[in-house]
Amino acid sequence: MSRRSMLLAALTVIMALVALAPAMAQDKIQIPVWIAFTDSRLDWSRERAAEFNELFPQYEVTIEGYADYESIFAAASLAFEQGTQPAIVQYFEAATQDARDAGFEGNPQFKSVAEAFGDRTEVNGLPVNFDDFVDAARNYYTLDGSFTSFPWNTSSAIMFSNKTMLEAAGVEGIPATWAEVDAACEKIMAMENAPANCITWPNHGWFFEQAVAMQGADLVNNGNGREARATETFINSDAAVAYVSWWKDLQDKGYYIYTGAQRDWGGTYNAFVAGQVAMLLYSSSDTTALTNDGAAAGFDVVASFYPHNQDVEYAGNLIGGASLWLSNDLSTEVEDGALTFLLYFTNTENAASWHQFTGYVPITKSAIALLESEGWYEENPNSLVASDQLAAAIPSSATAGAIVGAFPAIRNHVTNAIEQVLVNGRDVTEALTEAKELADETLAEYNLLYAGE
Repeated sequence: MSRRSMLLAALTVIMALVALAPAMAQDKIQIPVWIAFTDSRLDWSRERAAEFNELFPQYEVTIEGYADYESIFAAASLAFEQGTQPAIVQYFEAATQDARDAGFEGNPQFKSVAEAFGDRTEVNGLPVNFDDFVDAARNYYTLDGSFTSFPWNTSSAIMFSNKTMLEAAGVEGIPATWAEVDAACEKIMAMENAPANCITWPNHGWFFEQAVAMQGADLVNNGNGREARATETFINSDAAVAYVSWWKDLQDKGYYIYTGAQRDWGGTYNAFVAGQVAMLLYSSSDTTALTNDGAAAGFDVVASFYPHNQDVEYAGNLIGGASLWLSNDLSTEVEDGALTFLLYFTNTENAASWHQFTGYVPITKSAIALLESEGWYEENPNSLVASDQLAAAIPSSATAGAIVGAFPAIRNHVTNAIEQVLVNGRDVTEALTEAKELADETLAEYNLLYAGE
């Protein structure tokens, strides 16, 4: 064969392979996954997807990121309407009841992962072990005796303190109660070089919910919505009034600084890192970043439990974050691929890596054990606080967390009321009672739409 003939033959083979490549790609089972991150957390997730695709070449997982939980919820709802929904979608914990109710003509949008796994103990060689999930997350997402969705980015609300500043003010130890926070702030604000204020945190409904649960109180009726569908909120309970009253008192004394915007995560974070406050109540999901940023700013950051009301027994804290929901009516091949990815994505090594990368709680007990064995917590004690706090909760409907429809809208009623208290000096009980009335109306409208109640 001539050289020209050999080149032509080789070119023919190459062209055939190029033509075959799209068909080969199409033969892969497509597993679209949507998550509510567009930052480095999306990059981390896509790296795990790439590893998965190499390990399981019959599948092709693609991960699309959205700016926030509200955006992904809206996009997913539209996609389900149009029949273009992903196989897996990430919803924040407050959307749990909405996710359970979502559907068309009686056909739910999502399928319980417990139902999807059935009695299988493995899928594609990966073990199924719901018992390995940390108790707080397993309890939150177990409803009507069934595991609904896969926990992933789980957090808790904890406190971060500028230890350097506390020591300079003569504060001994880290404040653990509301009264101890007050006492510490008195010393801090009496310093010659006192910061502008002492403490801050975002005006977000999640912190309100934490404080209510810590006092052993439910946020809604019917066992916090776990015994039956919630039909009434307890936004103006004694526990709620006590918390917001303490909050307002801190502000009246000049200790607490309100940034002037609801849900202002960035503003409160920056105030702490800039040394404008000594203490910050925040999500444990940013433990790694806050610890590092504090060190870069020249001070030691100590993480601790969220301060509690010293006048009542401490009941424990709630989870935050989100879980991964499995779409309903997937083909058997796509559903098995999605389940395989969920198992891989949250396995021991990945759960440990995700925690180290972000600060979110290691979602499995085996991941915590792995991190302990590697000495991670000895070197990074702040990283263990959220896990310890969740493990310290006394099991109850209060600490399991509320399940209620229209939860995001109910949160808005709460934050609006708190803003009226902080900005306009409105009476706490009056503001929360009005918020309860508005929230109950919102909930009634939701239940009428989704449950005919």
